Amino acid sequence: MRYYEVKFNINPDTPVARDIVAALAGEAGFESFDDSGEVLCGYVKTEDFDRTALDKSLSEFPIEGVSVTYSLAETSDEDWNATWEDNGFEPIIIADKCVIYNAKDADRINADPSMPSLRIAIDAKQAFGTGTHETTQMMVENLMATEIKGKSVLDCGCGTGILGIAAKKLGAAHVVGYDIDDWSVRNAMHNAEINGVEMEVLEGDKRVLSHVCGVFDIVLANINRNILLADMPDMRDIMGADTTLIISGFYEEDIPQLLEKAQELKLTEVGRRTKGQWASLMLKA
Repeated sequence: MRYYEVKFNINPDTPVARDIVAALAGEAGFESFDDSGEVLCGYVKTEDFDRTALDKSLSEFPIEGVSVTYSLAETSDEDWNATWEDNGFEPIIIADKCVIYNAKDADRINADPSMPSLRIAIDAKQAFGTGTHETTQMMVENLMATEIKGKSVLDCGCGTGILGIAAKKLGAAHVVGYDIDDWSVRNAMHNAEINGVEMEVLEGDKRVLSHVCGVFDIVLANINRNILLADMPDMRDIMGADTTLIISGFYEEDIPQLLEKAQELKLTEVGRRTKGQWASLMLKA
C-alpha cells in the first residue's frame, strides 16, 4: 500500500498550530502523524489524498500570523511505521489510574510498583492512538468514569485498538472495533493480543455496522468532526435504549454543531471534558 509522507513547515511552529494542522489534514484524508521531529509529518494513502481540500484549509488557517507550507513524497506503510517502531513513546499516565506504554518497555513498567494498575501496552506503529493525543486521553478518562463491567462496546475508527483494549481491561464482556485502514485493523488485533484481551476487529467504514447483530451498551468514536456528523445517525441505529455514546476528536468550538446533531437523533448530553482546545462529549440515548 502506497502512502504520501507530507512534511508540514509551520511558522511559527507551536504545539497548538501543529494540532490544528493535524486536524485540518485529517479532514483531507490523513490517517496518522509523527510529531516527534523538527517538522510535523503526516501520512495519507495516495488514493485518499484530497490536495484541494488541504490547500483550501491551510489557506484559511484560523490563527492569524501562522503560515503553513508542505512537501510530499511517496512512501509505503512499512517505511513510515518503521519510524514509530524505532522511536516509540514515553509512558503516559492518565488520571493516576491508567498507564499507556510502549510494548518494548513492558518489563520496566511491570516491575515498577508506582505505575497504575490499569496498564495498556501499545506497539508503537502509528502516532494516533498511542495515548499522546489529548482526545485519546479524554476518551480513556471517560471510559474509566463509566460502568463498563459486563457491557458490550463498539469502537468506531479503532486505530491502534487502545480504547477497545481499555474497555476490555475495565471489564467489558464483548468489544468490537472497526477501521477503514487494513494496517490499523492488523495493528489493533496485534495490540489486543499482546495485552491478553479478546476483541473483534472489522475492516471498513460505517457500512460494516449493517453486518453487526444486536445493539451496544457503549459506543466510542474518536474521529474528526465531519466524520462524526456524517456517521452519528448510523451509530444511533446500533444503540439501545440506555446506550452511552462517547465521542472526541474535535475542538471545543465544534460542540454546538455536534449537540445539534445529537438533538436530532434524540441523544442527551450527560458529560463533557476539555483538554487544551480539544473536547469530548458523553451522550445518552
